[in-house]
Amino acid sequence: MSEPRALRTASGTTVPGNRWDLLDGTAGATTTVSVVVPYYRQQTQLDLMLAALERQDYPRDRLEVIVADDGSPEPPRVECALPVTVVTQEDRGFRAAAARNLGAAAATGDVLCFLDADTIPEPGYVSALVRLPALVPDALTVGRRRHADLTALGRLPQPGDPVLDEPAWLVDAYRGSRDLLDADDRSYRHVISAVMCCRRTFFDEIGGFDESFTSYGGEDWELANRAWLAGAVLAHVPTAVAWHDGPDWAGRPDDRRRDAKNGEAMSLAPLVTDPAARRHGVRYAVPDVTAVVHSAGHTAASLIVTVGSILRHGDVTVWVDGDEASSFVGTWGIDDPRVRVGAPTAAETRRSRVAVEVGGRAVFGEKAFELLAGAGAGGSVRCTLPDGAFVTHETWRARRRARRWASALGVDEKAALALLFGAHTVDGHAVDVTTGPLRPDLSW
Repeated sequence: MSEPRALRTASGTTVPGNRWDLLDGTAGATTTVSVVVPYYRQQTQLDLMLAALERQDYPRDRLEVIVADDGSPEPPRVECALPVTVVTQEDRGFRAAAARNLGAAAATGDVLCFLDADTIPEPGYVSALVRLPALVPDALTVGRRRHADLTALGRLPQPGDPVLDEPAWLVDAYRGSRDLLDADDRSYRHVISAVMCCRRTFFDEIGGFDESFTSYGGEDWELANRAWLAGAVLAHVPTAVAWHDGPDWAGRPDDRRRDAKNGEAMSLAPLVTDPAARRHGVRYAVPDVTAVVHSAGHTAASLIVTVGSILRHGDVTVWVDGDEASSFVGTWGIDDPRVRVGAPTAAETRRSRVAVEVGGRAVFGEKAFELLAGAGAGGSVRCTLPDGAFVTHETWRARRRARRWASALGVDEKAALALLFGAHTVDGHAVDVTTGPLRPDLSW
């Protein structure tokens, strides 16, 4: 097997999996950067922010600032040597997600750097955080957010100044994942929109922030999850340091904090298919796994066995397609929203993690999905069975990255997926999948 390597194309550079380390030491182009700052009645902090942006070591002629005012009673005052644009939306409560989208829409830079108004960057912040998105068009980077009482200091901390603790869970997460090099399906929780950066083309492709979030928290996790499912390369950049004015939210004395976190969790669960977010026994419209079962080669009886064996694996929706799909499903007499006829649309699979395709009379055992996921290792696995039956198990993340890069790599989507995430073939017995009879005995 050849060593993994970064793949350079006319459209930019891509890497296999999440291997951004293959570009360590590679300088990014000095691209144009827009710093998008959501703002609400934070004039003192904005003054510190603009002064800090003036001190960035990034070329000034490649840097602009967009202040997105979330309806402050008085407009922000801006005095800055950099070009600054102020955009304003109506005050309809907390709408940071919408403000960030408004700022991004006004931006002219190739790369978007999101910085909250109360989070003040050190001089090397922009250069460090922009490097990877400048190289890899679908990279999403997050900086290091530290904490201090900046209002009292009136400036960034200096050696010997008192500082506040960083959240231990986040520090541990970055250390344990090697700064997200070992990112997985749950790493979206470690992306903070207050110190986040990506290409504007990728931001537009995934649809920006979800503006349905109208209270503190959640919108960054939701966007990061959607970005991951779209094939983003995630990286934490510890040298990109910005200082938050005050303690982390979790460290603030607030008796209502748990209620707020519960509200955030309930807002996220319909949108994030992470099984950990859906452990309460209720079902949501968007499934974790989307399965397409072809009706060809089945009887109505064998088809219900195949479909039923898939549904036993939890958060799954099955689409049955083929000439006889409707008539076969009609004979079952079911009232089950998890079973549909036809093929899923892009909107129906947008937030799902896994795509399964089944041809022939495959029957899934209790451990089948777990074993298929392990065999695929984040890419694709094809299981071959007797009588021409087959199962493919792929991550939507791999499919979408492959779709984005296939043309630039000069290959089809299947070859791109194999190149970027790996493709494997296994025997059905190795992954607890067997072939069922054409006429099973359903009697009791």
